[in-house]
Amino acid sequence: MKVCILGTGAYGIALGLILNENKHEVKMWTKFEEEANYLNQKRVSPNLKNILIDKEITISTNLENSIKNADLIIIAVPAGVVNSVAQELKNYITENQHICIASKGIEQDTCLFVSDVVNKYIDSDKISVISGPTFAIDVAHKVPIGLSLASINNETVKIVKQALQNNHVKLRETTDILGIEICGSIKNVIAIAAGMLDGMGLPISTQAMLITESLNDIKELIDALGGNKNTILSYAGFGDILLTCTSSKSRNFSFGHLIGAKTSQKEINNYIETTTIEGLYTLNSIYKLINHKKVEMPIIDLIYDIIYNNKPVDELLSFLVEK
Repeated sequence: MKVCILGTGAYGIALGLILNENKHEVKMWTKFEEEANYLNQKRVSPNLKNILIDKEITISTNLENSIKNADLIIIAVPAGVVNSVAQELKNYITENQHICIASKGIEQDTCLFVSDVVNKYIDSDKISVISGPTFAIDVAHKVPIGLSLASINNETVKIVKQALQNNHVKLRETTDILGIEICGSIKNVIAIAAGMLDGMGLPISTQAMLITESLNDIKELIDALGGNKNTILSYAGFGDILLTCTSSKSRNFSFGHLIGAKTSQKEINNYIETTTIEGLYTLNSIYKLINHKKVEMPIIDLIYDIIYNNKPVDELLSFLVEK
């Protein structure tokens, strides 16, 4: 099978390693010439130390050539640039090609989930979403991992499973694309709050309290927006929330830790400028979305107020106990 991955970040490269391991022909695309040259020459990503990029994987800045004849196109760029990538992709994609979205988040201006952004430019039902408790470094090290795979197209499900599944990668199927995307987006925001608790020196018992309260809130959000609330029990739901809310490997958790530890604003701003924090991007979107839809989700309101309205971080504790 021929597969093209859009995006050469750590997660995209990790997926590329799985595809290559499964004996598929892999092409990767980045719009940055400097990044493509570096990866082609060094064959290692600065975000995945000591992990070599297989020589069979080609990396290019030519989108048309990269997706030409690909059976499957995997979108693994940051949520904030999916719109521009999808807009360009529509010029070259054919009706026979399948899409798998690995990006997570909600577009800020429109409050659209990633699959909706893609559908805005590409009218196809051959679209799927993968999400689950998987850090790129762990995927690259080929440890056992589980992912939720959502699509309404059976052929697309078959193609994605053929591409990615093997003796250490497990995919669980669902048709609830919306529920999977809600979980995959909002878990990054909850991870910021979990990091705040860690930064305040609180133990994992308190973080478990936050996770439990958040799971119930997310379940109700999924239901309110038209998804299947049982999706909260999937890899994309409980699995990914557990992972990102308890690990310092999560950039969202680490960002929250800085706030909880009352680090200087200068250091916090430096972290924001030098690190991709998907939860921070998604916080603005989900805050706008729940207010627009008139869905109550106080934990989101509180995280937003702590980060943007100077509300004391200690109020997170009062909220958990009094909620």
